[in-house]
Amino acid sequence: MLHLWGKAYSHLSEEERQVIQIEIGNGTSIRGIGLMPGRNVSMVSREIKRNTWFPSNENESYRPYRPKRLKTGPWTDRYYIAGPAQRKADRRRAKPRKRYRLSCERLWARVAEWPGRGWSPLPIGGRLRVLFPDDSAMRVCPETVYRWIYADRHRRERWARCLPRGHRRRRRRGGRRTSRFPIPGRVPISERPPEAGDRSGFGHWEADGVIGAGCNLHTEVERKTRLLMARIVPGKTAGESVGAQLAMFSPLPAGARVSVTHDNDIEFARHTRLRDELGMDTYFADPYSSWQRGSNENRNGMIRRYLPKRSEIRMDMAGELREIVDEVNNRPMRVLDYRTPAEAFVDELLELQDQQGCCTSK
Repeated sequence: MLHLWGKAYSHLSEEERQVIQIEIGNGTSIRGIGLMPGRNVSMVSREIKRNTWFPSNENESYRPYRPKRLKTGPWTDRYYIAGPAQRKADRRRAKPRKRYRLSCERLWARVAEWPGRGWSPLPIGGRLRVLFPDDSAMRVCPETVYRWIYADRHRRERWARCLPRGHRRRRRRGGRRTSRFPIPGRVPISERPPEAGDRSGFGHWEADGVIGAGCNLHTEVERKTRLLMARIVPGKTAGESVGAQLAMFSPLPAGARVSVTHDNDIEFARHTRLRDELGMDTYFADPYSSWQRGSNENRNGMIRRYLPKRSEIRMDMAGELREIVDEVNNRPMRVLDYRTPAEAFVDELLELQDQQGCCTSK
C-alpha cells in the first residue's frame, strides 16, 4: 500500500486480475472494466497493456523463427490471463528500483549543509563533482534540489529562504531599472573592446552601488572571474564614489584594472579621474539596461541577502562587510568550472605576473 498526495494506492490483486480476464473474455470494454470498485480506466488500460501474454513466449525453441509481422492465428495472438499477468507483476516488483537521489544520507548531508552558506543548487551539484569525481552516488541535479524544496509547503518554508533569492515561489529573474542623468565625457558601452564584452580579457570591471540606511556600499565586480570588491561610502555623491574606486583599484596591477563599466547614475559623474590617475578606460551601459552589467547586479543581490533593503550600514561595519565579500568570493560557480571567484582571480594574477616576467626577461 502506497500513499500518494494523501490518497491510498494499492496494486491489483490476483482476484482483480481474474475479473479483468473474465470481462475481456465477455467482450466488456476497458471503460466498462474500469467501473470496478476503487479502480479507474487508466489503471485497467495500463494493466492490460503491460501484462498481455503471447502464448509463443512460453516456447523458447519457436521464438527465433517467429516473424514479427505475423500477428494473427492462435499461436501469435495475444491474451490477458490472470496467472501470467500476476507472475509478470511479481517479477517487476522484485526488481530493485532506482533510488530517489536525495534518499542517500551521505549526499543529503552535503546538500543540506551548503544552502546555509548561501550556495544555490547549481554550484552544489557542480562542487560535488569536484570533491567526489569517482563517486556516482554523490551526484545531484540542480532541478532535483529545486523541485524537492518547492514540492512541499513545510520544506519550502524551511529551505526556500536559503536560496539566493529566497522566493516563496519559483519565478523568472528580472532586472531593475536605473535612472538616466547627463554624464560629462560619457563613453557608451558599444565602444567597449570585444575582450571586455565576451569576458575573454582580464581586468574589466562593473561598478554599482548598494543603498543602505545611513551609509551606502560601492561595489565592483571583475567580469571574467566574477570577483567582488565592496567598500562603505558615507553617501552617494560623485566624489565619494570615485574616491572609493581609486582606493579599491590602486593596489591592483595595471593589467588587473583595464576598464570599468558604470550605470548612468550621477554618482559616476567624476569617472574621468579613473582615466587621469589610473589610466583606466570608463564606459557606461545603455539606459535601462542593467542586464549589460549582469555580474554586478547578481553580486548586489547576494549582498542584499545579508543586508536587506532599509538595513543600517555604518562606517564601522568594514569587518562585517569583509566577511560577506569573502563568503561570496569563495562560492564555486559553474561558469568558472566550479572554481571560486577568489581562486580564478588569483590564477589570473599569477598568469599576468608570468607574462610581465617574460616581457621583462626579453
